[in-house]
Amino acid sequence: MANFAVVGASGAVGEEILNVLNELDVKVDKLLLLASKRTAGTKVEFRGREITIKELNESSFEGENIDVAFFCAGGSVSEKYAKYAVEAGAVVVDNTSHFRMDKDVPLVVPECNMEDIKDWEKKGIIANPNCSTIQMMHVLKPLDDVFGIKRVNVSTYQASSGAGKEGMEELVNSLSEFFAFRLDEFKPSTFAYPLAFNLIPQIDTFADNGYTKEELKMVNESKKILHKDFKITATCVRVPVLRSHSESISIEFEKNVDLNKAIEVLKKAPSVVVVDNKDAKTASESDNFDRDDFSSHRYPMPLFTSDTNETYVGRIRKDLDDDNVLHLWCVADQIRVGAATNAVRIAIKWLELNEK
Repeated sequence: MANFAVVGASGAVGEEILNVLNELDVKVDKLLLLASKRTAGTKVEFRGREITIKELNESSFEGENIDVAFFCAGGSVSEKYAKYAVEAGAVVVDNTSHFRMDKDVPLVVPECNMEDIKDWEKKGIIANPNCSTIQMMHVLKPLDDVFGIKRVNVSTYQASSGAGKEGMEELVNSLSEFFAFRLDEFKPSTFAYPLAFNLIPQIDTFADNGYTKEELKMVNESKKILHKDFKITATCVRVPVLRSHSESISIEFEKNVDLNKAIEVLKKAPSVVVVDNKDAKTASESDNFDRDDFSSHRYPMPLFTSDTNETYVGRIRKDLDDDNVLHLWCVADQIRVGAATNAVRIAIKWLELNEK
C-alpha cells in the first residue's frame, strides 16, 4: 500500500490519474487531492470513498507521508510547489514540461527507458514526457533496438483535449456556433483560430528557428529518452477531434528494414497494439461492426482509441524508393497514454524499485 497525492486533481489529467489508479488496481492507502482555491472543496469519489479536494499551498504535504505526488496543474505550479512535496519525502512525477530537459531529472517512458528511474534521487523528481512524444516512443524504441534509427519525420494531428478541458469546450462551442451560422462572430481564447472544421498548424508559441515549442519538445525529448542523437523533425497540428492524438511517422533506419519483421517487432512491443488489417470490413460494409473488436478494424482512429491505455499502430508500409525507410500511422489517447497512464506506470515502477 502506498500514499499518493494528485496536484491538479480537478483537471482532465488529474481525473484520469484517479481512473488509471483504479483500473490498474494500484494499492492505494491515502489519497491526497490538491488543486487551486477555485476548485478546493469539490468532492471526488474514489473506490467508494468521498474525498474532498484541498487547496494547494506550501504546507500541503507536511505530515502527510506521501510516497508519490503527481503534478498535473501546469509548469508554474510545478516550479513553485514540487520542492515542497520532495522536502516532505515524496517522489514527484511531474506531468508538465518544466523539468523535462533538466539534466538531473530523468525523463521516463517505462516501456522504453525504465532504467532511468534510478536517477530520481538527484532531485526527487521524475518527468513525464510530452504526450505526443510518449506514443511515438512506444513505436520508435522497439524498432530502434532491431534496425537502428537514423532519422524520423513526424507530423501530428493533435486533439483539442491536448489543451485541457478548455480546449474541448472551445471545440464544442465553435461547432455550435458553426451550425448556428455564427462562426464569424466566434472569438476563440484557447486556440489561435476557431477549431470547428479547421486545422491549425501551430501548437504552442514559435521559436526563432520557425519551429513551435511543441515540435521542439518532441525533438529534444526523444533524444533524451533514447539516449541517442539522431535526426528528427516534427510538424504539430491541432485538429477538430475531442480526444486522442494521431501521428504520421516516417523512419529511416541504418539498415534495410524487413516489413514483416518490423510488424512482428511492433506486435511484441509493450503497450502497442497493431491494427493493420487491410481485409477487415468497415462499419458501412458490415451489419455487425463491433467498434471494440480491433480485429475488424483496418487502421487506428481516435473513434476507437479514446479511453484506452495503449498506442495503436497501422498503415505500416515500406517506402516506395528506399528500403531503409518505413512509414506508419499511430494513435493514442493523449490524456491516458500521453499523461495519466504513463505517470501511473512510472509510479508503479518506482514503488517496485524502492519496495514501498
